Amino acid sequence: MITAYAARGAKQPLEEFTYEETLGPKDVLIKITHCGICHSDVHLIDGEWGDVYPLVPGHEIIGTVEKTGDCVQLLKEGQRVGLGWQCNSCGSCEWCSAGEEVLCSKNQATCMGHFGGFADKVVANERFAIPIPERLNSAETAPLLCGGVTVFTPLKEYARAGSRVAVVGIGGLGHLALQFAKAMGCRVTALSRTREKESAARRFGADDFIVGPPGENRFDVILNTAHTSLTMEPYLAALRPKGVFVQLGASSVPMSVSGLQLITGYKKVAGSAIGHPCVLREMLSFAAENGVQAEVETMPMKNVNEGVARTRQGLARYRVVLER
Repeated sequence: MITAYAARGAKQPLEEFTYEETLGPKDVLIKITHCGICHSDVHLIDGEWGDVYPLVPGHEIIGTVEKTGDCVQLLKEGQRVGLGWQCNSCGSCEWCSAGEEVLCSKNQATCMGHFGGFADKVVANERFAIPIPERLNSAETAPLLCGGVTVFTPLKEYARAGSRVAVVGIGGLGHLALQFAKAMGCRVTALSRTREKESAARRFGADDFIVGPPGENRFDVILNTAHTSLTMEPYLAALRPKGVFVQLGASSVPMSVSGLQLITGYKKVAGSAIGHPCVLREMLSFAAENGVQAEVETMPMKNVNEGVARTRQGLARYRVVLER
């Protein structure tokens, strides 16, 4: 029996909830020690992504393998592992065969159509439970399983040492993007509406801090980590030739993009989300080698509604992590 916290309907407080575990032959049962609260959890709780109730949120999970299915080969009991947004896929399609499981049409989210990490345990396919490097602290690493890999993935694809990278939004995603970009050898700029977070942004790795218009012809990569759609004209103007604007925040508001701005300078607008298991492993190794970690507020799992409220109101600095 698994004990969890679930929302029964949109914007309802989470309450105690139990369900029977079902372990497939290639599944592992993870005993949870830590789970971050991502803004995606708030979207789900608030009903913005459909009727997914009863909902057990949580997809930035760290714990230890308590039980393994009969055919599990990659993990062993007692091993510390992390689980992010995805907990399964078909394992045989063209995308899974190429190690790009996020693109699988049968990909299974950890907390949509499946009960997530605001619980004492969670079930996942062994391929998606990623071993945690020994030197990483569990509380500060849990947010890397979603927030961290979400910013690492586009940086890995579009940036290189010496790239000029701008980060919009200095929150749960943004403070990790600054750290990863700096560790990759990029010239890093934080873009914000106010000076409030300048000292924090520089502490996380920002070389420059800009309030207001981002300027022109400045950046190779712009990551929008804010949960909003921006007025695109000034940001496309801020890209250098062949620059890429990457939308990471889950906004449903349409983006208006000028075709002329795109074709002038061969610029791109792209989207990115989470990361394949192989990228999660690479990201965790990189974080361990370069000291990248989330700045977190920890609280007991029983205080989950308080943690959700802080995240919903944008008060977390910079991620709430629930502990058991």
